[in-house]
Amino acid sequence: MSFQYKHVLLVGATSGIGASMAAHLVNAGVKVTAVGRRKERLDEFVSKHGEEKASSAVFDITKLDKIPAFAEGIIKAHPTIDCIFLNAGIQRRHTFAAPSSVDLDSFNGEITTNFISFVHLTHAFLPFLLAKESATGLVYTGSHISLVPAFSLPAYSASKAALDAFVVCMREQLKSSSVKVMDISAPPVQTELHDFESGPEAGKAFGMPADQFTEEAYKELMAGTENIVIGEVGGSTKEQFLEIAERRMAAVQRLSQLIRAHHS
Repeated sequence: MSFQYKHVLLVGATSGIGASMAAHLVNAGVKVTAVGRRKERLDEFVSKHGEEKASSAVFDITKLDKIPAFAEGIIKAHPTIDCIFLNAGIQRRHTFAAPSSVDLDSFNGEITTNFISFVHLTHAFLPFLLAKESATGLVYTGSHISLVPAFSLPAYSASKAALDAFVVCMREQLKSSSVKVMDISAPPVQTELHDFESGPEAGKAFGMPADQFTEEAYKELMAGTENIVIGEVGGSTKEQFLEIAERRMAAVQRLSQLIRAHHS
């Protein structure tokens, strides 16, 4: 079994899960256009894998007003793209018990990076995906924290919860289209995301090894799984987490049926 899509635009590909997934996809025979802010890492990615398999674009997804032009340029340069993989994210502590310590610009920036930018990117690329005759896909990297928030990470927890709700809505709205919507619920993974805890390189010792996560997630993507849950969330087993997720999705389906009946 192979991955359904042939050319993936992977946003947030210069480090962590994105970098690991980009390399894995290329090695599996999928062409990847990697997007990130760090040009030197993107150049290294293309140099390592070759221009036939890899390409790149430097872009800061927090520049929301520039996303439409970015999408237009990507589509013109790479019309064979059939999957948009949105992965970028940042994570910081915000302690509202000590309000003076909270940097609201940082908080808002985290929400923008982890959620609002994904909404804008989805909106910008959807007309292109919907117009293609072949099957296309949207993949979002989420987090177990979307359902079980971490009190020390209010911005990250809220942004991932918002993204999760948005993905559920997109899946329902696009269910009759050729665009498949997938999301990966990730546990803590050994990446730069967690460096804020104890300084540079600290994140590489916290959580599941990135290669293990990527391999497990890729197997589920190949299988066509829409809701992909990897690993455990702190204090709960995977089975306990899945029970929460499955009960929630059953409630979502009931609500969706009521909405459709009301508007039919």
